[in-house]
Amino acid sequence: MQVVDLTHFLSQGMPVYPGTEGPRFESANTYERDGFQETRMTMYTHTGTHVDPPAHLFPGGATLDRLPITQFVGTALVIDCTDLREGGRIAMDRVERRRADADMAEFLLFRTGWDRYWGDPRYFGDYPCIGDDVAEYLVQSRKKGVGLDTIGLDPIAAAALPLHKKVLANNAFVIIENLTNLHLVGHSLFTLCALPLKHVGADGSPIRAIGLIKD
Repeated sequence: MQVVDLTHFLSQGMPVYPGTEGPRFESANTYERDGFQETRMTMYTHTGTHVDPPAHLFPGGATLDRLPITQFVGTALVIDCTDLREGGRIAMDRVERRRADADMAEFLLFRTGWDRYWGDPRYFGDYPCIGDDVAEYLVQSRKKGVGLDTIGLDPIAAAALPLHKKVLANNAFVIIENLTNLHLVGHSLFTLCALPLKHVGADGSPIRAIGLIKD
């Protein structure tokens, strides 16, 4: 079985959503002073490759710890949208081209190629986003979640986050943002593991997302 890492590194100075503080890594204990090394990490719950649950936007919505562990593991399909230009919309015809596999998948992951701009100001630009028809398909087909290699499901200028609200409203759905290396999993169905930290009341969490591909 092949294991593909779909996760960006956490690091000082990494890209974060505009207006959010970046993570801090401070030495808490040292070999010289304490006989061991330990680092204090301070970061927002939506830092790096991360997952959004319904509680991110809806008071009383499901937090990550209230969702079953099976919510974060399942069959996934990558849909290639790398031919789209800035501001492009991922329409339902993209899904229709892969409809048989898309219907079987529990997660749809949209590869825009935007991860190539990680660390570049263009990462926060007018990246391609899914259209309303795709969002409706995700809800009606009862997927576990959707993932993208961009910083958000909605356009960066969409402060009201309508796409987030549409897919998270059913309280049994997650959004995975800032994925990378989606080109390495191929064009067939594979197993996605996108496991969040297990903390109480989580409105989001960094994850280590991996793809498992049978040889």
